[in-house]
Amino acid sequence: MSKRIPWIIKYRPKRLGDVVDQDKAKQEFIAWLKSWISGKPSKKATLLYGPAGCGKTSLVEAAANEYGFELVEMNASDFRRRQDIERIVGIAARQRSLFARGKIILLDEVDGISATADRGALDAILRLIEVSKHPIVMTANDPWNPRLRPLRDAAKLIAFNRLTERYVYQVLKRICAAEKLECDDDALKFIAKRSEGDLRSAINDLQAVGEGYKKVTLQLVQNLVTYRNREYTPFEALRNLFNAKYVWQAKTAISQANVDYDTLLEWINENIPRHYTDPEELWRAYEALSRADVYLGRIRKTGSWDLLSYVFDLAGPGVAFARKIYKYRWTKFSFPQKITLLAKTKRTREIREGVAKALASRLLTSRSTIKSDVIPYLHVIFISNPKYAARIALGYDLTEDMIKYLAGPKAREVLTYYKKFKSR
Repeated sequence: MSKRIPWIIKYRPKRLGDVVDQDKAKQEFIAWLKSWISGKPSKKATLLYGPAGCGKTSLVEAAANEYGFELVEMNASDFRRRQDIERIVGIAARQRSLFARGKIILLDEVDGISATADRGALDAILRLIEVSKHPIVMTANDPWNPRLRPLRDAAKLIAFNRLTERYVYQVLKRICAAEKLECDDDALKFIAKRSEGDLRSAINDLQAVGEGYKKVTLQLVQNLVTYRNREYTPFEALRNLFNAKYVWQAKTAISQANVDYDTLLEWINENIPRHYTDPEELWRAYEALSRADVYLGRIRKTGSWDLLSYVFDLAGPGVAFARKIYKYRWTKFSFPQKITLLAKTKRTREIREGVAKALASRLLTSRSTIKSDVIPYLHVIFISNPKYAARIALGYDLTEDMIKYLAGPKAREVLTYYKKFKSR
């Protein structure tokens, strides 16, 4: 029966010491968990992020086992709607554990929540964090989606790195010994290299070969183990791009990034001056990136997706080989400020659109005209004459949020008049 158990389950870390190559992440997570035990957590939730198979979920399970916590887990295969989260996890967050010292609420792969199919799920998670009497742990491969910004703000972020080949090899070697399986070192190193830091896929490959042939040799794994198309986080994609030795490496870094093309160009645009300091290299890199953006614009207008190869060529090798000579350089890349500002102003832009929609039908003009020619004057009126502004708001049925947007510092005065007129 034990042979039928997937090895990724059978050899899942039972204690914190079994989680390999994540010392910094372990220290940060345990410190946060102990702050919960002492009753003084700086953040009620934590968000563990990093590539697939690096040990995020395993660390949480090992910590729960070692510290005697009951683990309540909800993953991407479960329903992610608001009512499901409130029903399954909400109750667990408020009730005490009968048989353990406490609970850990684990929400796995929160970046898999859909904005449409799982409507209301993010708001439900934020409310859960507010009311929970137990630590909330979330995991994500890519936490940088603008939709997840409220979760990032509400949680302590802990980064996990892609595992090195050496640690993947060590785990595979240990499993071979436990299974009493004949394994060539070269074969294990080959599997570790092909896994690209994904320990889960490496163990699956080992089990497939080992159980099928009762031994693991280099010839077998070369014939049976194939490369997988990895998705890279933006930080990994940039690191691979700027330090690429060959054209194919730069193109792979671009084509396998787990963000959309527009967002990827923003990441590259923001970080070119962080990596290149020579004016000529900067000029070459921005020239290539601008041409990539031109092609992407043509694709949007015409739908000619055959032009996408030019985008990859220019944004990948074009930017990577803007340098004069190759020299590996470590650069601290940053999140694009434009995306951050758009995320921060999203609510304001939504209210602005609401004002334009409310006025356009009444004034028989377009929303763009309202935004460019009418709203600037409304700002002046709402700030300089709150009483008259309240009459306008009442006449055009504007909401409180719209009034606050238009009135700014005079919002309280306008709302006072507005409520007074409305009660008559």
